[in-house]
Amino acid sequence: MSGLLQSDTRLNQRSYYEASVDRGPGWGPLQGKLQADVVVVGGGFAGLCAAIELRQRGYSVVVLEADRVCSGASGRNGGQAIVGYASGQGPFEAQLGEADARRAWDLSLQALKVMDGHIERFRIGCDRVNGYLYVADSPSKARALLADMEDTERRYGFKTEVVTGRDVARHIDSPLYQAAAYETTSGHLHPLKYGLGLARAAQGLGVQVFEHSAVIDLQRGKFPVVYTARGEVHTPQVVLAGNCMLPEFGPRVASDIAPRIMPVGTYIIGTEPLSPGLCAQLVPSNAAVCDNNFVLDYFRFSADHRLLFGGRVSYTTQTPKNLKEVMRQRMVQVFPALRNVNVEFVWGGFVDISMNRAPDFGRLGPNVYYLQGFSGHGVALTALAGQLVAEAVAGDSERFDVFARLRHREFPGGRLLRTPTLALGMLWHRLMDVLR
Repeated sequence: MSGLLQSDTRLNQRSYYEASVDRGPGWGPLQGKLQADVVVVGGGFAGLCAAIELRQRGYSVVVLEADRVCSGASGRNGGQAIVGYASGQGPFEAQLGEADARRAWDLSLQALKVMDGHIERFRIGCDRVNGYLYVADSPSKARALLADMEDTERRYGFKTEVVTGRDVARHIDSPLYQAAAYETTSGHLHPLKYGLGLARAAQGLGVQVFEHSAVIDLQRGKFPVVYTARGEVHTPQVVLAGNCMLPEFGPRVASDIAPRIMPVGTYIIGTEPLSPGLCAQLVPSNAAVCDNNFVLDYFRFSADHRLLFGGRVSYTTQTPKNLKEVMRQRMVQVFPALRNVNVEFVWGGFVDISMNRAPDFGRLGPNVYYLQGFSGHGVALTALAGQLVAEAVAGDSERFDVFARLRHREFPGGRLLRTPTLALGMLWHRLMDVLR
């Protein structure tokens, strides 16, 4: 997977998010020996939220980030903060039963509240906007969307405003969509501003943050030792929040859970600034938008009126050819009015997905916890995950175990074949999106 990180870094240098923030001096690498109550591996949303929650409970905390804070999926994603899970409720209902499936749904609502609580408490300016629009681009997808919204309301009491036909234009000015569902619980934000705000909040609470400090080994046991190239931390508790990047740097750290997630490339283009009037015409509510295809498109407007349009996933760890033009063509299919608009940014990154798209939280022994498998729903869910793992470290694992009880399968094909196997499966799903 050595090429994976290189591809990530190359694309990230062209991201709109990096161009629109001032990272400041950052944090230096770990050098020498330290002791801490908890070591958090990974400086993305999940790791930083866990560090904040742990520090607020009185623990001394060290965060070790292999690259820069939020240089992975946390700092380059679509910025969509969404209720629910990428898997839907199916795995929860099938494995946990009705009561705990309902509890998991309610926890996804709580995730947004925890995220917004961090934003408010730590005064993180991250362009937070409420509003979300689910759309469908064919008659069969429209029927599926309406059935899904009806089922979610019936089972979980979650209501959306559902429209079809000409009424769709009230929410989005596009010839492509035949149905839409609007709600105001979900929404969007600038993910890198949010992530850097979390890092500064953690530091302000007394968390020690180290960048360029990849964890290359973990000695498990009653008193684990976490090793980097130039230092080590002795600790009674460890939280692994490196997701699909963890095996890139430390293949021995958590080899027992690595086969349960896969890195999936997803890509975004950013246009030149548009007129506020045009933005209001195209999406009057300024909602984030996502279709219900398996290979989905997702998009939103930034605070400076750029369209940030995402999709075009890759399951091979290779950046697709002609990426900018392919993405631009898809954008124009959605919004023909943007045919002559310049695309100023193109970037991508890898998110971690689990086999069933449900989050994978659990333990490796009594004192090593892990958070992975957010599957594209991590903006809000990571805030909840940080809270739940902090509760578990403190001795109350009731809510954490709602997720830890989910069973997860390894991706087929083993280390060498699972990527091409998944790529072939993805081609089939892409064909089904076209035919349905």
